[in-house]
Amino acid sequence: MTSISNTLSALLSQSPSPMFDNLQYLAGPLKEVDAIFARQIKQTPKCGKEDLYHCLTFLQSYNGSQATFNSYRREVERLVQWSWFVQEKTLPELRRLDIEEYLEFCQHPPLSWIGTKQVARFKNSQGQRIINPDWRPFVSQITKVETQLGQRPDTKHFKLSQKSLQAVFSILSTFFNYLLQEDYGELNPVALIRQKSKYLQTHAYKEPIRRISNLQWDFVLETVEMNAAENPKQHERSLFIMNCLFAMYLRISELVADGRSTPTMGDFRADIDNNWWLQVTGKGNKVRMITVSDDMLAALKRYRTHLGLSPLPHVSESTPMISKIKGTGPVTSTRQIRFIVQDCFDQAYQRMREQGLKEEALELKAATVHWLRHTGISEDVKHRPKEHVRDDAGHASMATTDRYIDTEMRERHASAKHKKIKPE
Repeated sequence: MTSISNTLSALLSQSPSPMFDNLQYLAGPLKEVDAIFARQIKQTPKCGKEDLYHCLTFLQSYNGSQATFNSYRREVERLVQWSWFVQEKTLPELRRLDIEEYLEFCQHPPLSWIGTKQVARFKNSQGQRIINPDWRPFVSQITKVETQLGQRPDTKHFKLSQKSLQAVFSILSTFFNYLLQEDYGELNPVALIRQKSKYLQTHAYKEPIRRISNLQWDFVLETVEMNAAENPKQHERSLFIMNCLFAMYLRISELVADGRSTPTMGDFRADIDNNWWLQVTGKGNKVRMITVSDDMLAALKRYRTHLGLSPLPHVSESTPMISKIKGTGPVTSTRQIRFIVQDCFDQAYQRMREQGLKEEALELKAATVHWLRHTGISEDVKHRPKEHVRDDAGHASMATTDRYIDTEMRERHASAKHKKIKPE
């Protein structure tokens, strides 16, 4: 096979360029392959056209979910770049030992392949899509608390999390199975790795669910209610968002409009018994119905009344579920929702500290939007049949819902709480 570069060290001293743009900018696979070669002729091996074609057909089959597409693109793109520029092989040539080397590479990539912030792969310039030179295949990240303490990401301390390693195994195994079905390869090298425990940690206990306490939630809710009273135009929407995330354990992506769906007020609907439900399109493009409690229905009425609408929506109403404050139309950015929730957390944290609850406030510094979903599920599973909670949450299996049942852990700790270091 013709060498792609003069030396491996030369390759690793510079970062590869991004290959695959966002979904809306991708043309058909054949045309896109030509565009990639024209854009990156110096970096792309002639033998790689078939690789690129199969990568694109695989990725574009996930056009129903932007989040899924992004995850699969990240893993496929990294693998192809490593396979071509480090291993100097095409995808069908990769074997089990190659994948094991790749996993080691992912845990310790060269510094030139690591960035310190998430940036777009491409950007617009004079009507053209051009490569963003700041993009890197890997990104060194730090926690929310570390950021608040003034720390900055450091490429020298990059570490691939266990969750990221699990994604590598899962996505690449799916990818190689796809290549097998397309007769582009003879085996799935990921499936041949027997000792996955060498890379993935296992626990003899259930990982605790990241949630905020009931006291913290009380302060958060009280804070946003105070804000809504002072500035209803800005914060009645914030209050409705917080209620949706907690009371119906929505994912943040289920609140905003994207290529998959546009949540509207008409998604709230009553059945023949006048029980109210919310229809959402969740992960994997799966549609589910979520029960709307009396409290949540009251929250909906309050928000709609603030908007000058009837207390309850009518069938097929197209009013956006979460509207923009400025301009018209639905909110399309999860970043805007995250900012709203984070602001509520920060204000509640400050209020708790001012009231002498410094220790009780600490978790709010690390809390994220998704913790509200976890908190709502954790509370409901104490009182409702877990099958009902599972269906409302959109969990694929009961095992996921079982993670929220912490009765066993509480009882285990209670039985040990009063044991003596010096037995009587």
